Amino acid sequence: MTRTFASLDHHNYRLWFAGGLVTNIGTWMQRIAQDWLVLTGLTNDSGLAVGIVTGLQFAPTLFLTPYAGLLADRVDRRTLLIATNTALGLIALALGVLVLTDVAQLWHVYVLATLLGVAAAFDNPVRQTFVAELVPPEALPNAVGLNGANFNTARLIGPATAGVLITLVGPGWVFILNAVSFIAPIVALMAMRRDELYVLPHAGRGRGQLREGFAYVRRRTDILVIMGIMAVVGALGLNFQLTSAVMAREVFDRGPGEYGILGSVMAIGAVAGALLAARRRRPQVRLVIAAAFGFGVSLTLSAVLTSFWAYAASGVLVGFSATTMMNSANSALQLSTAPEVRGRVMSLYMLVFLGTTPIGSPFVGWIAETYGARWSVAVGGIASMVAAAVAALWARSHWHVEVRYIPRRYPFFRVTGPAERGEADPEGPNATAGSAVTSDAAPGATGPLSPAEGPASPPPSPRTP
Repeated sequence: MTRTFASLDHHNYRLWFAGGLVTNIGTWMQRIAQDWLVLTGLTNDSGLAVGIVTGLQFAPTLFLTPYAGLLADRVDRRTLLIATNTALGLIALALGVLVLTDVAQLWHVYVLATLLGVAAAFDNPVRQTFVAELVPPEALPNAVGLNGANFNTARLIGPATAGVLITLVGPGWVFILNAVSFIAPIVALMAMRRDELYVLPHAGRGRGQLREGFAYVRRRTDILVIMGIMAVVGALGLNFQLTSAVMAREVFDRGPGEYGILGSVMAIGAVAGALLAARRRRPQVRLVIAAAFGFGVSLTLSAVLTSFWAYAASGVLVGFSATTMMNSANSALQLSTAPEVRGRVMSLYMLVFLGTTPIGSPFVGWIAETYGARWSVAVGGIASMVAAAVAALWARSHWHVEVRYIPRRYPFFRVTGPAERGEADPEGPNATAGSAVTSDAAPGATGPLSPAEGPASPPPSPRTP
């Protein structure tokens, strides 16, 4: 199989990929149906209400994710994923029943959105780390990239399908179909071959383990840069559920079908970005910074377009840059983090990435109602560009990164940092997390952000029956 799809050679990952595709399609369908239900069925086109629902879905992340990450480091991740997928399916089923029986009210959606957030807060960290148990360490960047392609392929199918179904049968049946879709990942997880899992070390029980995770991240300036960028982008730039809904409804006066098309077109660029990410072997912090800036530029430009179809087409660039940024951040963190703390590190990443959404979504919704839908899009683009620029200036100053313009030679710029100079900076982008939790990466250590090949720590052994 080609390098782009190399992880599909592994039986357990194939099951994970197939089950994930089914439930991701259902999840995207529910996102569209839920927002349209709130916007047109339960309120009078209230962007603020949609923002509150989005915020409530992510609010539990602020409080529960660090504990979920610790749980992911302690328990069997496959069992935990079966439990979280079951909970997510039951929540979707409850919303579908409420809508189909014509008793759904806005507060019902608020409550179920909060419950969904609780389940997702435990699901996200373990979902991120479990991928490393499905493939050998050298295949992890490819697996992360294919996960992104999976998610965005579903994004290509789900919103458009939801738009058609909402028009034909209403949002209630969309929620029911999403509930049924969770059967697929549960069956896939139960069918996996236990002796082919690459089990990561589990953290023992002890005092101060959460503090260890925070201290580990605090010592890693490369991780802090990634988290800083993603916090800003997550809060203000990745509110597509809200911004696409208000742009379609208020600016272009379109219905649910066209609203679904916006998400599907954006997924075209996102799939391309994810497949390109799957081919990269050494994701770097600088790519996260560059992609964040490109995301900000494309999002800001889309805010001023006057044609619906031009706005939809701009979603290709927005989706490409967003997925490149997110996949690069995910791969860089996972590959450079010690396995015994990976769950806690990824939970903190999800905390700053998704946990800022409850703060940002109501604010973006307020901007949409007060200043107009276009400004709700533009504010995310401008904030992303500023965050990327600040990170680039910081990296240039502290990591001694040089950028030189090279005329007549694509891509016209050459970036030189410690990795290219063969230096090892324990606090810069060359640092790895293969060292113990109690010490920084040693000078001369190698990892995915440095020139050397190979995993940052010894590969785990496959699980025995």
